[in-house]
Amino acid sequence: MNVDAAPLEVTSLAKAFGRIEAVADVSLRVRSGEIVGFLGANGAGKTTTLRCLAGLLTPDDGRVVVAGADLAREPRVAKARLGLVADRPFLYEALSALEFLAFVAALYDLPADAAERRAHSLLERLGLAADASRLLEGYSLGMRQKTAIAAALLHSPPLLLLDEPLNGLDPLSARTLKELLREHAAAGGGVLVSTHLLDVAEKLCDRVVILRAGRVVAEGTLESLRGGDTQRSLEDVFLELGAAH
Repeated sequence: MNVDAAPLEVTSLAKAFGRIEAVADVSLRVRSGEIVGFLGANGAGKTTTLRCLAGLLTPDDGRVVVAGADLAREPRVAKARLGLVADRPFLYEALSALEFLAFVAALYDLPADAAERRAHSLLERLGLAADASRLLEGYSLGMRQKTAIAAALLHSPPLLLLDEPLNGLDPLSARTLKELLREHAAAGGGVLVSTHLLDVAEKLCDRVVILRAGRVVAEGTLESLRGGDTQRSLEDVFLELGAAH
């Protein structure tokens, strides 16, 4: 593994569904130690982009490199270097949270004892310790979301991809997630998080990428996007660029 490689490098990504161009010529980078917000109106192409980056969809064009591993050439290596919280997390409902995390740990060839300690720690942080042995089929939306978050963080991957991760979370759990993302970045990981909560992006993210109709229309720090106007909020920038038609 190239330790100097950025967690994510995307070059000219494109994906169409028939005549609908969902993603067009998207290039972006997530550096070690930073959280990048991925913003756009509904239908802008955020989820399609994230699914391509995670290897769930095959792009029509472009290149995705995860922590030095080319996703097209080394899919197993690249996928092992990322953690994904999808917009609709898939969980095995006949398993408990602990059993599910043990299953995920086995997929990543993690040492069982260390993985179990990590799983217990994450479930404790996310407020699921008391329910860790319950079957997932009885979990609420928020509990399922927290289980998916724990699974994505379990192997401490160089890259985290999160699609609307705050869905279903109560305020305390949302704060815990933000703390976990900050800790992950502080440890040298990179985070790309799609969210429609602009105030969260404004407080949490080091940079933002704004997508419109499948294309990047703006990216940078909040300061740079404000263009020198300190009174301009991320909402102002987004409405001018991301939501424009």
